[in-house]
Amino acid sequence: MPASQQNPNLPEAVQKSAQPRGRAKLLLVLLICAAPIIASYYTYYFVRPSARSNYGELIEPQRPIPQLTLRTLDGHNFDPAAFKGKWMMLIANEGDCDEACVKRLFFMRQLRVLANKDQDRIERVWLITDEAPLSTTIIRAYDGTHMLRADAAQLKAWLPPAADHGAEVTEFDDHIYMVDPLGNLMMRFPKDADPAKMKKDLTKLLKASSVG
Repeated sequence: MPASQQNPNLPEAVQKSAQPRGRAKLLLVLLICAAPIIASYYTYYFVRPSARSNYGELIEPQRPIPQLTLRTLDGHNFDPAAFKGKWMMLIANEGDCDEACVKRLFFMRQLRVLANKDQDRIERVWLITDEAPLSTTIIRAYDGTHMLRADAAQLKAWLPPAADHGAEVTEFDDHIYMVDPLGNLMMRFPKDADPAKMKKDLTKLLKASSVG
């Protein structure tokens, strides 16, 4: 404490001993204020659920979104970086969307709705792997899903095959994938997934992270 700020009515030894106590109190206040931020980052980056506690299969190492060539249905280029900061549920399928494809679109829509107040943290994406025209009925039914045409070869290099597939198989259109807010592919749900179990995983991911 500067001499000009010392209390002349207190002994010098008492004033000197009060200085470290004051600094300790200040540090304690700063730690208390920073604790929620520190905890959220620690939970997100280090306390990831183990494979045993997850229904979906964790993808390790995580795979950042590459420079995918994406186009909107009306032919405009689309930058995948636009999804940064949001959780993303993603499927890849041909434009001729069969019953299984429609079921995955339905699951993504309902899971987002069931997220309630967190639904704005989630984006739904359908990467279309060919130039086939889309059904107007499907477009209307799943309004809000980003429907983007993508290069199938690029997707096969990014989306890994399931563990039970043979080494030569790179098919990806049986799954729903999760991409985190930092743009990393980090989870794949099984073929014919159970939506109730998917919801539990999604709830845990949203709760564990204040990012996105």
